Amino acid sequence: MTDSIIALFSLIALEVVLGIDNIIFISILSDKLPENQRNKLRYWGIGLAMVMRLLLLAAISWILKLDTTIFSFSGVDFSGKGIILIVGGIFLIYKATKEIYHKTETVAPEKKTATKATFGKLLGEVILLDLVFSVDSIITAVGMVDELWIMYTAVVVTVLIMLIASKPISEFIKKHPSFKILALCFLMMIGVSLIAEGFQFHIPKGYIYFSMLFAFLVDIIQMKTINQVNQQQ
Repeated sequence: MTDSIIALFSLIALEVVLGIDNIIFISILSDKLPENQRNKLRYWGIGLAMVMRLLLLAAISWILKLDTTIFSFSGVDFSGKGIILIVGGIFLIYKATKEIYHKTETVAPEKKTATKATFGKLLGEVILLDLVFSVDSIITAVGMVDELWIMYTAVVVTVLIMLIASKPISEFIKKHPSFKILALCFLMMIGVSLIAEGFQFHIPKGYIYFSMLFAFLVDIIQMKTINQVNQQQ
């Protein structure tokens, strides 16, 4: 029983770390909507992520087949999981690059984009990334533990944590525009990581999250320094 509890908490911790990318993506997209629809997109996006993960767990035998080789090219084996990760990584890089461009270039294109941003369209983008992150999350869970109840419990607990954390993260990113650009750069990095993993080149997640944490701390120090200078003036 002790081993099961340790495995459960370890899996929850890992799933929360993997879910941070999802929260950041949903938070940035929800900022495009009117105030009264932002929470709705966050709750729908994270709720659908839980539904997808539970359904994928129910189809666990199919999930295991996703990790088997479908074809090989230039000495690289491609699996169903790998193809999904590559497609998701390309989509993530495209969206992050597009958002960075609109945030750093003229205002007019951003207004044009905002008029096109509807709840249904953004929810569709969230569902696509939910699928990518869910497949990666469930295969990770299958590789870590054998008991199905541990996987189900970890998914439900992780989603509840994501629901609680999504609004504070979203408000923080909205309040500090420089962190939004930093978050978009993080998403680009995650996209590169997904593509690399799809090509069987594994980048340790610890390196990625350490670099994110370091950049985040540098941005906080810079923000506090600017605030102090402004107060002195």
